[in-house]
Amino acid sequence: MWIVPVRVGRGGCFLGRLISNNCLILWIETVVWNTCVNDRTPTPEETTPRQRLLDAALAEFADRGYDSVSIRDICKRAGMNVAAVNYHFRDKETLYIETARLAHTCANRPFPEWPADMLPEERLRRFIRGMATQMFLPTSPAAMKFMMREMAQPGKAARVIVDEFIRPMAFSLRAILAAMFPDLPPEKLLMITFSIIGQILFYRMNRPIAELIFGVESVAALNLDMVVEHITNFTLAALRGVTP
Repeated sequence: MWIVPVRVGRGGCFLGRLISNNCLILWIETVVWNTCVNDRTPTPEETTPRQRLLDAALAEFADRGYDSVSIRDICKRAGMNVAAVNYHFRDKETLYIETARLAHTCANRPFPEWPADMLPEERLRRFIRGMATQMFLPTSPAAMKFMMREMAQPGKAARVIVDEFIRPMAFSLRAILAAMFPDLPPEKLLMITFSIIGQILFYRMNRPIAELIFGVESVAALNLDMVVEHITNFTLAALRGVTP
């Protein structure tokens, strides 16, 4: 598998995914490169006023949280007047929610759709690859810090993030497992769902600690294909022993 970031103009990049195993899926999307990857403060010529406010809000909220950041702090960082927040977002809470959407978009990419007649086991393989790919994509430290803060202490944006991004993904995985094991009780399906997501999330959320324990080079040697193959095979082997 190859992930090829290609810079386009000043503000964006295309990300292409080529998945082997006789299946070609090209997933191309435009992302805000400066915010989502580099955490560099863009110049006024590179972004719209609204985007400058979002970039500044992401940095401020990630560092200090919602309650400790004022609209004035954000506007000072963005080099804009306080009235700009009222014009583009109406109030601080709306700005925070839109910042959460930006952070999640930076930290995650939408899954490609699969054919309706695809076998559940193959869907599970695709799901694991899709989610693991997200864990290996370059992302903004500020976006990740924001998301970790919001998930650890759910605030004003948590419901939006869950409703728009996290719940659809989790329900998709649970539906795949239900199709594979229609007789399993809901409680066991839920625990299996947690187990699979936990395995995948480990490679992003716990990477810094893993590097401290085993060394940066050892962890870096675990590339995307190796991780996908391991999680897929480990999960399928465990699921073959599942009983109602």
